Amino acid sequence: MATWAIGDVHGCAKTLAALLARPELGRDDRLWFVGDLVNRGPRSHETLRRVVDLGERASVVLGNHDVHLLGRAAGVIDRGKLDTLDDLLEAPDCDELVGWLSGRRLLLRGDGLLMVHAGLLADWDPVEAERRAARVEATIASADRDLYLAAFRADSDVGPVSPAIDWQVVEDLRVFTLMRTVDERGTPTYDYTGTLAELPPHRLPWFDLPGCGRQGLRVVCGHWAALGLYVRDDVLALDSGCAWGGPLSACRLEDGRIVQVENLDR
Repeated sequence: MATWAIGDVHGCAKTLAALLARPELGRDDRLWFVGDLVNRGPRSHETLRRVVDLGERASVVLGNHDVHLLGRAAGVIDRGKLDTLDDLLEAPDCDELVGWLSGRRLLLRGDGLLMVHAGLLADWDPVEAERRAARVEATIASADRDLYLAAFRADSDVGPVSPAIDWQVVEDLRVFTLMRTVDERGTPTYDYTGTLAELPPHRLPWFDLPGCGRQGLRVVCGHWAALGLYVRDDVLALDSGCAWGGPLSACRLEDGRIVQVENLDR
């Protein structure tokens, strides 16, 4: 039984079905999804329903679009210009699916690897990263969830909006789900979506900051569509642009075998 890491699906249900039908993916193989199961593509409801129905085969970390769905379902985040979540929000099983999604993790740890949606800060060793992820997960599961979801979409320089908010929890949620780059001091930035070749001065990919504390573990992630499928010893990035009509990518973690399927939802 193998474990496959699967890139950002973004509501591309037909494409996901084609990937899962590939003979390389065994019927009992474990499936680790890097987040952003929903939004941008046309079939968010069908996608989320399919992953839920996979049962214990599927493990999922939350992406920023998944968090956005939680906020929209709670009525604390507005509909974005490119949202394609209406089919899911109007579905009769919406509450069930959103409830399931709200219980997903922000970090998974496997043999020699960590999986997150976006990235990790350099001064977070694996134990610290797990501690921070657990604190955010507990907050998302708490009665204060809606307050934090609303704060998550606020500008990054906004201070605490309520005495009930632990602003560090909001910032950690952004790191796990939104970060692509950092400045030279390691401070996360959230405004850059372009390629590595076009990086602004004094900006680094989060995974290139010297002194990262991952202790030899490889980080599996998604989120950065312009980076594309990016494979090296310490980082495996699997967002190959399915949200924008690109392929959907998967990697067998035991041996690095890559499988891609063309987008069938555009």
